[in-house]
Amino acid sequence: MDASKVQDLLRFLSKDAKVPLASAMGNIPALQKANLNSPEEISKSNIKALEEIFTNDKMAKQVFNAARRVSKKRVSSTDDTGISPQAKKNKNIPMTKGSTPYQIESSLCLPNSTAGDDELRNIILVTNRAPLVLAFAVCVLKYTMPEQPISSRLSLAQALVSANSQTKAISLGIQSERAAEEEGWGEGQPVVKVLGRGIRVLKRWDYDPQEGKPLQSTSEEHDSSDIPVIEFLGSPDANDSPDKMPPLWGVDLEALRNSHSEATKPEVKSGNRLPIFTAESARSYLIRSITRLQENKFPVKKSKPTPFMDGEQEDNVGHLLRAINSVCFSWSTTLDRSELDKRAWAWYLRVRPDVQSGAQGWGEKGQLRLSNILDLRRSP
Repeated sequence: MDASKVQDLLRFLSKDAKVPLASAMGNIPALQKANLNSPEEISKSNIKALEEIFTNDKMAKQVFNAARRVSKKRVSSTDDTGISPQAKKNKNIPMTKGSTPYQIESSLCLPNSTAGDDELRNIILVTNRAPLVLAFAVCVLKYTMPEQPISSRLSLAQALVSANSQTKAISLGIQSERAAEEEGWGEGQPVVKVLGRGIRVLKRWDYDPQEGKPLQSTSEEHDSSDIPVIEFLGSPDANDSPDKMPPLWGVDLEALRNSHSEATKPEVKSGNRLPIFTAESARSYLIRSITRLQENKFPVKKSKPTPFMDGEQEDNVGHLLRAINSVCFSWSTTLDRSELDKRAWAWYLRVRPDVQSGAQGWGEKGQLRLSNILDLRRSP
């Protein structure tokens, strides 16, 4: 292994994985002996191999998660992905031109965490209620609508957040006019239940998330626990019922109303192209809305997040999703899909962040203890 590769590995350990420099230098020989000479090789290894090298289990998981994060970013930036440079710069622009459905779904992968219960229980996040609803919806949809790819789950979850925000604004007197759904906008579109609320959807008949998938690729990652990660392509054979839905978009009813004059009746516009909630914007919103409580103080908000902060926020989201996913998984064999969907809203209400402004705290940030989420799991 030449000196440049050693320097790259040392830089990864100390900068990306946040390993103390002395410890990083001391563990490089062991990593070399195990043929773990790059973040890519480390990300493909077994977490137990790292635990044998790093005596601190927490540090081993830290290195493993950082390797997966760095590797994923490098893969997404290579020329053979077919993703346009503009789409890479702006995550709110759907990556459709020159991209296969498989590449689009891959780019929307949500962060995963390999943290164990003990580590998760010690984590306190800082967020407001809307991102938590989004996180709950994305996780629950894996079990209630398993055929839906991650792009659809994110869009449906964002539609739910928007509908709840409208309801909250009206109840508090912030918004005087009725919500678009109450006025009949989107009438005639199919409705699906997400956390007990009806969401108007647009069917994507011509979209196959499996299109473009490499023959030797697998769509689902695995970790050392029994809890499945939130796989991103959906399971097309998971629901064989006659009313099985194709991939869906959540319809943006407020945007639909705003795009027409007040004199236009909702029902005469059903043939027009419907505005939808994009998966890219939902994912971006979730990542930037979850921070971690440090030293019993709220984190200082910076004007422009650095790449280091972005990686840290992805870790925070991964921890949150893992906690929620473990709850859904524990109940998935006991509750049917409709009951699981209803129960999830009650779970959210029990753990939503505490905010000083009480009922007006939809947009206020508060503390979220992952231990409270883990306590919702079904007892063995």
